[in-house]
Amino acid sequence: MDIHNLTDIIANQGFPIALSILLTFRINRFIQDIVITQKEGYRQVLENTKEIHNTITTLNQQNRKYYSLRFAEVQKELAGVKVELSSPH
Repeated sequence: MDIHNLTDIIANQGFPIALSILLTFRINRFIQDIVITQKEGYRQVLENTKEIHNTITTLNQQNRKYYSLRFAEVQKELAGVKVELSSPH
């Protein structure tokens, strides 16, 4: 086997194998980057969801306090009206 035949074999079979290995490693790295980015996206969505949940919970608590206070004021007003209606003139 002479050098010319050996270089032809390497060129015809070795290059496609080397190229396939290179592309496999590059695709693997690309997929790893996609997975890392996807995990970061999920983490951000989860973090934002928690923040929205906390905001809604806080607003609900504020609404409960407001309506409890308002209800107490209305009860006092109704009690005053009841006293006025039941008192003799």
